[in-house]
Amino acid sequence: MKTLKSIICMSFLVVVCNATAQNMQEGFSYLESGQYAKAEQFFTIILKDYPNNKTARLCYGRAIGLNGKAEAAQKLFTELLKDYPNDFEVKLNYGESLLWNANFREAKTYYAALVSEDPNSFAALLGYANTLSNLKAYEEALTYVNKALEVSPGNPNAMTSKKYIYLGYAYQNQQAQQYESAEALLTKNLELFGDDKDTLLNLANLYLIWEQLDKAEAIYKRLAEQAEHKTLALNGLALVAHLNGKEKQALALSTEAYNRLTETTEATVAQQTTERYIQALIWTKKYKAATRLIEQLITDYPNQNWVLALRATLNIYKSNFKQSLADYNQILANDSTSFDGNLGKANVLKALGRYDEAYTSAENTLRFYNNQKDAVNFIEQLDVKFSPQLDSKVAHTFDNGDNKAYMFSTAISYPLSTKLSLLGNYSYRNTNNTVTDNTANSNSLSLGLAYQIVPNITFRGTAGLTTASAETTDYTQLLTDLSMNIKAFKLQTLDVGYKRQVESFNADLLDRELVQNNYYANYNLSTNFNLGWYTQLMHTTQSDNNTRNLLFTSLYYNILPKPGLKVGVNYQYITFKDQLPTIYFSPERFNAYEVFINLIKDEAVAKPKEWFYNLTGAFGYQFIEDDPKQTAYRIQGAFGYKFSERSLLNIYGTHSNIASATAAGFTFTEIGLRFKWVFLERSSF
Repeated sequence: MKTLKSIICMSFLVVVCNATAQNMQEGFSYLESGQYAKAEQFFTIILKDYPNNKTARLCYGRAIGLNGKAEAAQKLFTELLKDYPNDFEVKLNYGESLLWNANFREAKTYYAALVSEDPNSFAALLGYANTLSNLKAYEEALTYVNKALEVSPGNPNAMTSKKYIYLGYAYQNQQAQQYESAEALLTKNLELFGDDKDTLLNLANLYLIWEQLDKAEAIYKRLAEQAEHKTLALNGLALVAHLNGKEKQALALSTEAYNRLTETTEATVAQQTTERYIQALIWTKKYKAATRLIEQLITDYPNQNWVLALRATLNIYKSNFKQSLADYNQILANDSTSFDGNLGKANVLKALGRYDEAYTSAENTLRFYNNQKDAVNFIEQLDVKFSPQLDSKVAHTFDNGDNKAYMFSTAISYPLSTKLSLLGNYSYRNTNNTVTDNTANSNSLSLGLAYQIVPNITFRGTAGLTTASAETTDYTQLLTDLSMNIKAFKLQTLDVGYKRQVESFNADLLDRELVQNNYYANYNLSTNFNLGWYTQLMHTTQSDNNTRNLLFTSLYYNILPKPGLKVGVNYQYITFKDQLPTIYFSPERFNAYEVFINLIKDEAVAKPKEWFYNLTGAFGYQFIEDDPKQTAYRIQGAFGYKFSERSLLNIYGTHSNIASATAAGFTFTEIGLRFKWVFLERSSF
């Protein structure tokens, strides 16, 4: 966002010179044409011959002030004020020197006095308007710039000031998330200045932040009609395409912009275009091409923050978080106020599981960029993650073996810090068989904790009791669930654990008090080329002295990122030591193969007041010992609505005939309702 620092008041002094003694017209021309270094040299020579000439002193002061020597200019005008305390022209130049030195509060008082002294002074009115603008008092600034335009209608300097006052005022409203007001101000600017480039860019940026992507696209297309600004417009259109999930389109647009670059392209435009092109390569996972360009930029622009930020972004996408963190640290060493450095570092620290440091980096971002939306959202998302929350389900299941069940469960997580959370779980299950008229129910309650031992290792442990009431027996059994989540290597996770449970699928099994001790390991591997692999190994010992071994493995390919679309193949193998077919499904050998397709818009990426879903269809064959193959199918789905970042509701269902559910020739259906609620605004820590 381009903000107004100082609009120079170019109302030059009306002087009466002794033309025969000194001709200063050449110096005036230098000042008027912006050749301040030449003006400084010119008036230096004049002052050697006429050291006390007021006009020469004023012009010299203006020349050095406009040439970057603001402090020296203010000192010079201070001396002039001592010599000419009542000279209004001297006062005006002193006031302007306060603006050059960014002494805006002092300038406000000073210009107020000048306007009071001469309410019709164009220079005083415009200087006061510019001062108020720098102090972000935009409404009052508009009043005075309009008064200046009444004195000098259509004055180009006053019109330029007015344009930037509107831009600053709109940005102020944007930061306060008053988007309608910001839009109205920018639209007014377009009415005054036509399709002004700065106003169009600010309006498009507003629509991006406001998430009005169609409007942002329309504005960039409007800018693209100006041939000299088409490259900028293409960069914006590429970003809109990316935010719409159209990565190939984003790359095509940014490639067109990149190919338009020439040796005469303005440096800032060339840099922005190069950045967008490399970003588009990263978005489309063309990592080798992006790496080559970044390596060349590192050579051409060593230690430049914008290049380091590109390399950091590339490493985030490749999950090289430690390398990315090193680049963000270097960016902050170069400039501690860098937005990319502070918020980028926060995102990397979050990915590394270093949550306290992530909070600190995000808060540092807000120190320098007050109320910045991305930083505010980042902190809010962390707050939600570490807020107490409840996840409840109710479900009804039935199968073609005449078994029915009703279930309710609720899980509570209460974080005490970013490392430690208390866990609680309660569940109730009622099962019955409509043929045998067997009925059983169970209540389970467990408590525990989750603790992040180190950033890449988290322990979860719960223990509790289940009480069951069945046809022939009532009993109480111990429940335990212990696991370690390990992220030892990039793009890989490993869960190892032990879970003690009572088999409660139907009333007959619940009546048998069948206790299972499950020892398991889950391994997931992701890649940067869309391929993934998941494997589960489980060994189970049972209270009836039977044992079970299970292998499940899934190889899948991610076709689309938004919404997620993946296809894959699954294989499952189960073996039991003892075969007890009249009691429960327990083959010596069971093999199942299936292909599946999954379409998902995950609840984690869904925005408030948006729908989310997860649909899976699978088909294959199952082989039970030496029996002929049987077809196997599975349909799963969930559909929900996210009311806010803190609450959501979804329905879900499963229908399957896979024999491992209980027995061969079996079909099983479950339908349920789930509610998730973050019920406190972050824990007391």
